[in-house]
Amino acid sequence: MKVTKDLVAASATPMVLGILAEADSYGYAILKRINDLSGGELDWTEGLLYPLLHRLERLGHVESRWQSVAGERRRKYYRITDTGLAELTEQRRQWDTVVGALTEIWRGNGGSQSLTLFPLGGTA
Repeated sequence: MKVTKDLVAASATPMVLGILAEADSYGYAILKRINDLSGGELDWTEGLLYPLLHRLERLGHVESRWQSVAGERRRKYYRITDTGLAELTEQRRQWDTVVGALTEIWRGNGGSQSLTLFPLGGTA
């Protein structure tokens, strides 16, 4: 089961900023990290990542630099800025709110009932 495009889009910014908060990185490594973290459920493409990185750079949340590695082609590395760290903090606060609300809903009104999930087409 792959994650829907809506959830991928909504989570893209905090994921990339979170990865860059760990260490500077380049596009392919970011894609691989996302794939690894999600067990392959988030199968991002370059067409999703690079426009996001460019937007984050325009906003001042990340900076980039070209770096040459011996025997390999040049790579564009991205690093999170102080503004990006502040944005990541805000994004995390917002996601904590969403996750908390969903957890309460799925618990069934504060834990008094458990949520029963039905497959598509299933009935109660």
